[in-house]
Amino acid sequence: MNRKIVGWIIWALVLSGIVLGVAIFSLSVGAAGIPVKKIFYLIFKGRGTTEYSILFDIRLPRIILGLAIGAALSLTGVILQGMFRNPLVEPYTLGISGGAALGVCLNIVLRLHRTFGILTLPVFGFAGAIAVILIVYSLSIRKGILKIQGLLLCGVMISFICSSLIMLIMAVSHTEDLHGIVFWIMGSLEEPSWFLIKTALLVAILGLIVSYLFCIDLNALGLGEEEALHLGINIERTKRVLFIIASLLTGFSVSVAGIIGFVGLVIPHFVRMFVGWDHRILLIASFLAGGAFLIFCDTVARTIISPLELPVGVITGIVGGSLFVYALSKRNIL
Repeated sequence: MNRKIVGWIIWALVLSGIVLGVAIFSLSVGAAGIPVKKIFYLIFKGRGTTEYSILFDIRLPRIILGLAIGAALSLTGVILQGMFRNPLVEPYTLGISGGAALGVCLNIVLRLHRTFGILTLPVFGFAGAIAVILIVYSLSIRKGILKIQGLLLCGVMISFICSSLIMLIMAVSHTEDLHGIVFWIMGSLEEPSWFLIKTALLVAILGLIVSYLFCIDLNALGLGEEEALHLGINIERTKRVLFIIASLLTGFSVSVAGIIGFVGLVIPHFVRMFVGWDHRILLIASFLAGGAFLIFCDTVARTIISPLELPVGVITGIVGGSLFVYALSKRNIL
């Protein structure tokens, strides 16, 4: 077997092991510490106990959602950085997160979640994200050609517009609504709906499968659009499909968990340091690393000042920013 492929398999297994290890660690720590040995006992014989409820009704849903959201955001970062050939592009650059946040803010201010149920929050968030996707796409396509630079500029400007509207809403909101908006914007993995958790995991996995079909195209786009065209890549179809995948992954992630920064920016950079630039392994490695990173950050967020809980976006910002600076210094950019 090719040595490169063997190396990729080893990296995939190592990162899978890290995800499993972080998940077990997250299950065992918290305000009520549960030893790892006891976890396996509770799985088979602890049904009905308080500790079983803590593990499988409180901690496990957060772990699964953390895996799904972290993997989706990291995967989106790889796709967009490959498309734009720009290391600073992240899932929130295109304004999709701003649209989702604006939708949720409107829901909170109008108090629709109290009338129609808490599930209306992600519904409004996803609707806002879809609206921005359609606006950015329609403004960036000319004669069937998707203008990459136009896409980026439109996304940045719409992001600023959404941020300004959110600040306007916050300025005129009641204190109770303002607290809900701020906490949601900071990001949280506290999601009571198993339906949304399972859907988030399914969306992330489908995103990985579909994007992996374009891993060779992403490698070619890294050489430039003209080179990719000479290599026989249908670049317009590739750009459209990848944009749609990245947009839907971002929109769904933000609508479910809020704005969790730095995952889509930092993880792809950090993973490239170890596995290289080939998207055949980079997509899978970033998917696993992003999930492990967010699970770890959420564990820190809910335990560092226990019994109080920090928004997970605070931890990803601190840890992710530190890792990003480290990655840049190792590559002699700083």
